[in-house]
Amino acid sequence: METDPHELRNLLRLALLEDIGDGDHSSLASVPENATKRAKLLVKQDGVLAGVEVAQIIFDETAKYYGYPLPKIDVLLFDGSVVSTGDIVFTVEGNARLILKAERLVLNIMQRMSGIATYARQMSDLIKDLPVKLLDTRKTTPNFRLFEKMAVKIGGAVNHRMGLYDMIMLKDNHVDYAGGIEAAITGANKYLKETGRKMKIEIETRNLAEVDEVLRVGQVDIIMLDNFSLDNLREAVKRIGGRYETEASGNITEKTLRAVAETGVDGISSGALTHQARSLDLSLKAF
Repeated sequence: METDPHELRNLLRLALLEDIGDGDHSSLASVPENATKRAKLLVKQDGVLAGVEVAQIIFDETAKYYGYPLPKIDVLLFDGSVVSTGDIVFTVEGNARLILKAERLVLNIMQRMSGIATYARQMSDLIKDLPVKLLDTRKTTPNFRLFEKMAVKIGGAVNHRMGLYDMIMLKDNHVDYAGGIEAAITGANKYLKETGRKMKIEIETRNLAEVDEVLRVGQVDIIMLDNFSLDNLREAVKRIGGRYETEASGNITEKTLRAVAETGVDGISSGALTHQARSLDLSLKAF
């Protein structure tokens, strides 16, 4: 996934405005204007770290937007590091009001990203010896997808598609609305030709009969096998015979992942990577 730095900074500015509004009145009321202080980011739960680079940008954006000198940040642990309770990720030294303004956004983003990275690492490790990709989905938090996708990648899984704009994925409703598999595939290829766009086409199938119809029509890149039994997954992979990429989906958890991977599919998509991950406990403490 290519991250647009402008998009990332724009999202962070909006998040700062959401939290600070017309001022951090707690700090304005109690903390001297020019006080210089230090804080450390403390790990309170074992896991995989994510969001360190984002945290540095948050401090940078907070300083620039509110007119503070840039703080000094000493990074001790980096994105992707396996961390334990008591570890110190980084220290920050700068204007006290700046640190307090940025504190909650840093923690909210890093805790969420680290939780996702931790779960993605746990899931990826279950199949790391098999030639299969663990893929994320669009089941993400609105306006937070960029950060969640970054965390998935840091954790060792693979970003599938960012949104509706970077791939044609014909799911069950597309097929039904189009009038069937052949109509949906034909329409997708016609659209790409007329618009001059170059995109992969993936189509969802719900049973072996639909797999056979896709094989008859062709003109796709990936065949999704949605909520197939293990036996039907193996049979579908056999029928497809390497002519197209295969992707298994539907209720993929740590309990089912290994068995699905062993059916021979090329990829496994799991919305659980983002919507089931629990935040990792972190804290920013003055010292």
